[in-house]
Amino acid sequence: MRGELGRDLPLTLKTVAKFGYEVVEFYSPYFNWTPVYAKEVRARMDDLGLRCYSTHNGFESFTPAENLARAIELNQILGTRYLVLAGAPGGTSGVDGWKSFCEKLTAAVEQLKPHGLGAGYHNHQAEWAKLENGQRILEVVAANTPREFVLQLDVGTCMEAGADPVAWVKANPGRIKIMHLKDWAPGGDADGKGYRVLFGEGATPWKELIAAARSVGGAEFLLIEQEGSRFSEFETAKRCLENWKAMFGEA
Repeated sequence: MRGELGRDLPLTLKTVAKFGYEVVEFYSPYFNWTPVYAKEVRARMDDLGLRCYSTHNGFESFTPAENLARAIELNQILGTRYLVLAGAPGGTSGVDGWKSFCEKLTAAVEQLKPHGLGAGYHNHQAEWAKLENGQRILEVVAANTPREFVLQLDVGTCMEAGADPVAWVKANPGRIKIMHLKDWAPGGDADGKGYRVLFGEGATPWKELIAAARSVGGAEFLLIEQEGSRFSEFETAKRCLENWKAMFGEA
């Protein structure tokens, strides 16, 4: 919904609420909002019955101190539970580099905790690659961050990388508190495959995965993510939620 959100945030919130969505996640440009504007957004969400339990953040939200303080203030206004880092800083490489990065993530956990907020990391395809010690990057992240640190699973990138999302959830009990329900199918974007398939149209074993996320992963809420499709952004959001409801019989 990035395009629609950039054009008209109030209309976007109103439209997705009308479709039946209950939770939204703002991405990194929210960090430039003023506290006054964040309060306006929160009021609109409250009126629509929407909640924002997590935000996506660039690394600037975690450092330095004044940036973290700003992120804390905005997230508290929005009613957020988790600040999720959308990706590692450029140049992060090797086992030692990722372990050093994890030290920063662990520090963020401790800094956010007194404010009633948690931290997490959103994977992309790159983090499924193996490092020189044979571990996947995500395995290093999981092993070197506290158990309360959220491993926000981007399902589509896991599928594309040839990893098993169900096995990943089961290997990290209680840490998959949020999932991005992005589907994937073999093929290219030009053929309407890849990430352009709607939720439920791809190769993901959704029923098994959602069951594992809820029974083992500790899922608190689920977010539908889409990287373009054959439809407009609003139509895509509408159809993905309809597919979810048809598959699981719930909003």
